[in-house]
Amino acid sequence: MRRAIIGGTGIYDAGSEVKSGQLVTAYGDVTYDVMTVDGQEIIFLARHGKKHNTPPHKVNYRANMMALKMLDVTHVYATCAVGSMNDAYEPGDLVIITDFIDFTKSRAQTFFEGEDGPVAHVEMTEPYCGTLRRLFCEQALKSNLQLKGDAVYICTEGPRFETAAEIRMYRQMGGDVVGMTNVPESVLAKELGMCYAAIGVITNWCTGIEGKHIEGHQIAESMEKNKAVITQLFIAVLKGEIDESNCKCDRSLIVL
Repeated sequence: MRRAIIGGTGIYDAGSEVKSGQLVTAYGDVTYDVMTVDGQEIIFLARHGKKHNTPPHKVNYRANMMALKMLDVTHVYATCAVGSMNDAYEPGDLVIITDFIDFTKSRAQTFFEGEDGPVAHVEMTEPYCGTLRRLFCEQALKSNLQLKGDAVYICTEGPRFETAAEIRMYRQMGGDVVGMTNVPESVLAKELGMCYAAIGVITNWCTGIEGKHIEGHQIAESMEKNKAVITQLFIAVLKGEIDESNCKCDRSLIVL
């Protein structure tokens, strides 16, 4: 069994030898890196491509997640750059994504289209693996890394940022942060029976919050500041034993 980390450009700076590979899936080709840490193989996948040239609405989420399944990946950690609409979560903070509200519009959301296969539904009582979330929090505590709290993730289509009116609506609905990439990625992981958890890196205030414009260089600086320490914490968890006795991620799919 292998484990995986999904992130942006630069997630590979893990201080170990990394080998590259490419896999052909029914949904498209996927390039990935793999490293071995204490006998555990960990796959690194750049969500937007290694050159960061694939926008969020064009990411081939099904190909990415199917490639991980074909590589025998069982546990996945992901990083997500997010804007904050919660006054308690400031740029530079880290949050644990615990739930989402989906506002995407044109993305393939499932592997089960019902044409040549069965009709299936995925159970979403716990959208993100509770075991992986707990282990990351424990590792962060050991490393003196402050996590600001849990967050409800609003996923928008992109690539544009949200309007101030939209952000006001999302706040009223209970959203804490907004991003463009975690749906359908997290849903597809559950369809494939993989444990999946996501850490939100707050890079900016959402439109209309704090009255500030969103600046690209601030987003890049925030990700650069946090990526190395998050990667090391992911590796620390993924290279060890993971108790799955209370995990139901591999039983989330309901086939009719």
